[in-house]
Amino acid sequence: MQNNQVPVAVLPFLVRMGVTAIAMLLIGYLLPGVIRVDGVMAAVAAAFVLGLINAFVRPLFVILTLPISVFTLGLFLLVINGLLLLLVEWIVPGFHVNGFWGAVAGSILISIVSGILTRVAT
Repeated sequence: MQNNQVPVAVLPFLVRMGVTAIAMLLIGYLLPGVIRVDGVMAAVAAAFVLGLINAFVRPLFVILTLPISVFTLGLFLLVINGLLLLLVEWIVPGFHVNGFWGAVAGSILISIVSGILTRVAT
């Protein structure tokens, strides 16, 4: 007898990935000068890659830039988030960000919109 259920540890990641993909689609539709997404699959792929990068690469960046982050009272974390969003753009075809400042603005908007959607969904 097979158990076809999704493991409990995977479910929060899938929900967050779906919310992030919806947030990217909304921002791409409402503000195409900041982020442009060429379709639902590009948004899902970008959300997946962003989740992996935030889980594995971001902690390393945060630790390496801790003195700068402390000196700037945490504002340098916005730069890190923007750079990571540019990395997602480089990896995922169909996901486009309008330069460095577009990446910083996009990362802020993705955080805000996904936070609101998460509150609504749960």
